[in-house]
Amino acid sequence: MHEGDLNAVGLCEFYLERIEMYDRQGPMLNSILELNPEALEQAEKLDHERTRSGSRGPLHGIPILLKDNIDTADRMATSAGSLAFKGTFAKRDAFLVQRLRDAGAILLGKTNLSEWANFRSTHSISGWSSRGGQTRNPYDPLRNPCGSSSGSAVAVAAGFCAAAIGTETDGSILGPANMNGVVGLKPHVGSISRRGLIPISHTQDTPGPLTRNVADAALLLEVLRGEDVEDPATSQAPKKNPQDSAPQPPDHLKDLTIGVARNLYSGDSRVERLLEEGIQILQDLGAEVKDPLYLENTMLLKMPELEVLLHEFKHGLNRYLSELDGGLEDQPPESLEELIVFNEAHHEQMMPYFGQELFEKAQKRGSLQSEVYQDSLKECRRLSRQQGINALMQQHGLDAFIAPTSGPAWLTDSIHGDPISIETSFTPSAVAGYPGISVPAGFVSGLPVGISFYGSAWSETILLRCAHAFENASKARKPPVLA
Repeated sequence: MHEGDLNAVGLCEFYLERIEMYDRQGPMLNSILELNPEALEQAEKLDHERTRSGSRGPLHGIPILLKDNIDTADRMATSAGSLAFKGTFAKRDAFLVQRLRDAGAILLGKTNLSEWANFRSTHSISGWSSRGGQTRNPYDPLRNPCGSSSGSAVAVAAGFCAAAIGTETDGSILGPANMNGVVGLKPHVGSISRRGLIPISHTQDTPGPLTRNVADAALLLEVLRGEDVEDPATSQAPKKNPQDSAPQPPDHLKDLTIGVARNLYSGDSRVERLLEEGIQILQDLGAEVKDPLYLENTMLLKMPELEVLLHEFKHGLNRYLSELDGGLEDQPPESLEELIVFNEAHHEQMMPYFGQELFEKAQKRGSLQSEVYQDSLKECRRLSRQQGINALMQQHGLDAFIAPTSGPAWLTDSIHGDPISIETSFTPSAVAGYPGISVPAGFVSGLPVGISFYGSAWSETILLRCAHAFENASKARKPPVLA
């Protein structure tokens, strides 16, 4: 584009053609919920601007897709995948959306997701929403894309955009990145403002990039992060360092100590073989690898975490819904209680496969001043931080630690939903609010799996450096073959 061989209009048309060929037809991946009717107009304006006054930066004229729980003040709805909100339009852009627009990015469309970011039912089907239907894995359409940022990860893997933005509360970026063979960066909570995101948990929610390589993830983080007076968590972030840009060669890790947390994933010897290969790569890059290590309290986190999420979801969603404008169609539900009633009244459309048990549990929870909530939040902090990640890293002098992100994709099952027990490594980092990044590590029977790098508070820069070096040395990513 800098040389004039390609322009933004041509790039958008290329992606729109691929979406028509492979998302709407062919394997029908169903990752795109809605296309932006103004995308080509935006591209044309940005092309004229480049000609007149030059580029705004590396995102000038670059098409980006957004998960459909991120507000955009345009002709695209923000629905969290729910038919109840198909006609609901945001009054203003989310903080991160304004950042993208200012950088010259083109908002190509909204991606499908696990409805309500997978916080509606204990028996949900990842990648399914009442508004968008089922998203499919590009490596095998019978397999699941994981969630909840399903469409964002699939769209990046299948080449429907330059990059996409997802959100995570517990695994919703890292999980889909793992199972769709892309890079997923979950920043520290507060690195990127959550203003304008449909919430689950103000202590665990964060948006983050899904990309085809680590350098793109670093570039997007640099564009998106920054202090926002409407999101107090952003005020806790360290000030930007000029060295915090995209990782640069030389690729070596000679000054770093990386641990291997052996108890975060087990059960598939094929995945563990890929982990062993990854450890060898890190040693070849010069890192000191401490193995085996064990992160404490991992089995004790689920109960207090669920209590925190149920309380914060009720509080955050009621606040978000109370500020909505119904836009061009009927006024949507204005509270969690009204949403539960709506879903029951439209049971066949809203709940054909699974119910809303989590909604109902959240509705029964008290306020954020309740003793149950306050005790659960303290327990989460103690187990995940002081006696968890902080203790591991301080005791062993670590700069980062690794584990397999998860196993390969499972078969999508509309009768039984997702498997009851899924081996993953991301919950301790999610509960702590600390960063993590999943990078492709190889394949199991043709299905991609990743390794995640985890660290302490605000450690994105060191994790990006590790992931970048690993990516360049392993060259593990292979795009899916679409037909």
